[in-house]
Amino acid sequence: MKTELNELIEISRFYGTGKDYVIAGGGNTSFKDGQFIWIKASGFPLETLSMEGLVKLDRRKLEVISGKKYSDNPLEREEEVKNDLTLAVEKDFSDRRPSVETSLHNLIGYSFVVHLHPAVINGILCSRKAEAIVRENFGDEALFIPYADPGYTLFKKLEKEISGYKDTKNRDPHIIFIENHGVFVGADTTPEIRKIYEEIIRIFSALCKPFPEEGDFGFNPLLAEVLPAIRMLLSRDSLKTLRWRNNALIDSFSKSQAQFQKISHALTPDIIVYCKHRYIYIDHSSSASRILESFRTQLERFTAEYGFLPRVIVIKDLGIIASGENYRSAEQILDVYEDLLRISWYASFCGGIKLLTPDQVDFIDKWEVENYRRKISLGTGKAGSNTNRIAVVTGAAQGFGAGIAGALLDQQMNIVVADINDEKGKAFAESLNEKNQAGHAVFIRTDVSQPEDVKNMVYAAVREFGGLDLMISNAAILKAGSLEEMDAGTFRKMTEINYNGFFYCAKYASEVMKIQHREKPDHFTDIIQINSKSGLKGSNKNFAYAGAKFGGIGLTQSFALELAPYRIKVNSICPGNFFDGPLWSDPSTGLFVQYLKAGKVPGARTIEDVKRYYEEQVPLGRGCRTEDLMKAILYVISQEYETGQAVPVTGGQVMLR
Repeated sequence: MKTELNELIEISRFYGTGKDYVIAGGGNTSFKDGQFIWIKASGFPLETLSMEGLVKLDRRKLEVISGKKYSDNPLEREEEVKNDLTLAVEKDFSDRRPSVETSLHNLIGYSFVVHLHPAVINGILCSRKAEAIVRENFGDEALFIPYADPGYTLFKKLEKEISGYKDTKNRDPHIIFIENHGVFVGADTTPEIRKIYEEIIRIFSALCKPFPEEGDFGFNPLLAEVLPAIRMLLSRDSLKTLRWRNNALIDSFSKSQAQFQKISHALTPDIIVYCKHRYIYIDHSSSASRILESFRTQLERFTAEYGFLPRVIVIKDLGIIASGENYRSAEQILDVYEDLLRISWYASFCGGIKLLTPDQVDFIDKWEVENYRRKISLGTGKAGSNTNRIAVVTGAAQGFGAGIAGALLDQQMNIVVADINDEKGKAFAESLNEKNQAGHAVFIRTDVSQPEDVKNMVYAAVREFGGLDLMISNAAILKAGSLEEMDAGTFRKMTEINYNGFFYCAKYASEVMKIQHREKPDHFTDIIQINSKSGLKGSNKNFAYAGAKFGGIGLTQSFALELAPYRIKVNSICPGNFFDGPLWSDPSTGLFVQYLKAGKVPGARTIEDVKRYYEEQVPLGRGCRTEDLMKAILYVISQEYETGQAVPVTGGQVMLR
């Protein structure tokens, strides 16, 4: 049994890793023997399926569903069926919910069943010639099932068709095509499953022209103003994350209203679950103002007519925008909607698109089972007050910056990890995403002393997530030295990074934040400089650093006055010494080494002497830690009645007068 379950997991992951087979964690797989069936649990993606993602059910208890009389009300009926499915779950698996398709898998008399939604197959199955094409190419070797509502209705229809097939062929069908839905393939071994799928895809691919693939199109500068505005207009009850995409296929369907009509309706259950069934198209794309004027007008009509906010916006020549409750949600919506484009492309070669009826759409849209699957697949947990905020942290590859970025991701924020160190920055962003949080991290190489780099960094936040809510200007360098030791080049470089860099961050971040304020005036955003205790009190033989930090507080107060009308709060956080970070503890370039060489600590002979000297200056007896700094940052973000402040986090080493 263990061998067969391992084979089930292997084939699940094989198909789950390719968007050509399934989208948004969809699809389903199962294995059964004479007594039990093991099936992928609802909400678990094929791509990462493990033993923990399987549900074991008693097949004898599942047989109850076939003969039982259920409610005539479709939604009540599905609830009753769901409860009977749950009763068939073995005790040790009761923490997982069986797929609604469990009964379908149980009907098919082969050990393994794999249900997928390849775009090329669904392109045929969503076309007007679907049944004729299946008959012509597979004859009586496959079943073709006209569309039926998923769940109990489809189960009963399939039960009848399989029974008739067995009467004729004396065996179960290996292939079951379901109109506007997907395909089920059954066999007693997984190599047979793969062989059958390869043949289906080969046959169907030959019937269609490949869709255009020319790679992704570049980010149009118009979107830098459009995305933050659209995000705020859609963030009525909670902040949204936007994902954007454009390529040759998308461009071909967004060129005109006529082309958009081909992708203006949902064609499969998954599309309805993730993208809903209506979308906005904007054909006035010559300027940001025209795009937004059209969107504002359409948005009011759209919500009044359909009762929900759009999840998909198609803009002529600029691509697709997906709006989600978090990064993963928005990305899934984008993937599923692009799959709709592929399906429509393929269907156009087979007689055109066959739409679902309004009643069929309405059933899926209201079906608790499918919406549960979507909710669980995202695995986001309870939303907090900072969920979906978009943050940029400069100097985030290591030290305080890395600690801040990691803590903000734990708050379910989306993070731009900005740093000049490519290797460490990329690795750190990847490690953050391995946490599988609701938020997401991207690395952008940035030299904060270069205004174009900073501008591109802010654009990256907009491009990746749709806007900007929090700018943390943390990047800094420190080289200690007396007036005699400090050369002009070093002083200039420290000033460019520690002082000018904060100016560039505030300048370009505030441009995006002002756009957001225009559309949602009650939304607060924050610019925070990670300053230092050296910005509150002079530092011996460290004037270049202290001078820039003193100046940073001057900038903070001035920016705060200027940006307050836009509800952009500007504050500085002034931490004490972060002894555990590389700034201090690096054995070659750290401050302990620098201060020892510079003679800043009288009588010190070793690094430990220097460290002890600085620890003794702190009333609370230790250096500042990331968690100390984060408490101050989260306070500054959460409050709405303080700006222009320099908040000390020094353990009492510096006390305000």
